[in-house]
Amino acid sequence: MPIDPSATIAPTARIHPDASIGPQVVIGEFCVIESDVTIGAFCRLEPYVYVKRWTTLGEHNEISACTALGTDPFDKVFSGERSYLRIGNRNKIREHYTISRGTKPESLTEVGNDNFIMSAGHIAHNCRVGDNIVIASCALVAGYVDIEDQAFISGGVVVHQFSKIGRLAMIGGNTRVNSDVPPFFLYSGFSVEAKGLNLVGLKRAGFKTSQIAALKAAYRLLYRSGLKLEDALGRIEAEVATPETAHLVAFIRQSKRGICRE
Repeated sequence: MPIDPSATIAPTARIHPDASIGPQVVIGEFCVIESDVTIGAFCRLEPYVYVKRWTTLGEHNEISACTALGTDPFDKVFSGERSYLRIGNRNKIREHYTISRGTKPESLTEVGNDNFIMSAGHIAHNCRVGDNIVIASCALVAGYVDIEDQAFISGGVVVHQFSKIGRLAMIGGNTRVNSDVPPFFLYSGFSVEAKGLNLVGLKRAGFKTSQIAALKAAYRLLYRSGLKLEDALGRIEAEVATPETAHLVAFIRQSKRGICRE
C-alpha cells in the first residue's frame, strides 16, 4: 500500500515511493515523508511536517505544522544505524515539536495512544511514553525516560535522562525532574519535590473517595512518618493495601535512580 487512493496529498508535499500512506490520510502543503514510513488511516498532517525514515504512525493522529518525527537522536555516539519511532493512535502533537528515534541499532522510541503533546518541545531517543498523557509546551524529555499512563507534565519541565514518571503524577511548571517520580502525587520545585496527592487528576480519572484516602495514607507513611524507605513501604503494604498502593510500592522498589523527596 504505497498511497491509498482515498488519501489527500497536497501538490507541494513530497512522498517517497517506499512510504505507506493509509486510507483517508490528509497530508498538507510542503510536508516531506521519507522512505520506510507508515502513516495509518485518518491521520492529518498540517503543512511543513517532516516524517523521517523508520517512523510508524497509527490511526487518527493529528500532527501540527513544522513538527519533525523520527529525527536522528541527539546523541554523540549515534552513527546512523537503523532505529525506530513508533507512535500509536489518536495522538495530538502540536506545532514545532520533535521526537527522535532510538540510538542503538534496532532500538525504539515509543509513544502510545490518546496523548496530547503541546508545542515547542522534544522527546528524545529511546523514551517510552504511555497513554492519555499531557505534555505541555516547552517541556523537554531526555533520553531513556519512561512516562506512565495519565501523567501530566506542565510547561517548561525538563526531565533528566533515565528518569521515570509514574502514573497520574503531575509535574508543576518549570520543574527539573532529576530523580524518579512515584505515581499519583503532585510535584513542583526547582529540583522536583513531592507536594501531596494529584487530587484533581485522581478525581478526573474517576478515583473513589476510599481509593484517594488509601493514597493519602500511603503518602503520609512514605514522606512524613520519618520511617526509612523500606520500612515505610512495608507499612503501606500492611496497612493500606489496594491495587494503587501496590503499584506505588512496586514503582519505588524498581527505581534505579531513587525517588524524589518532599
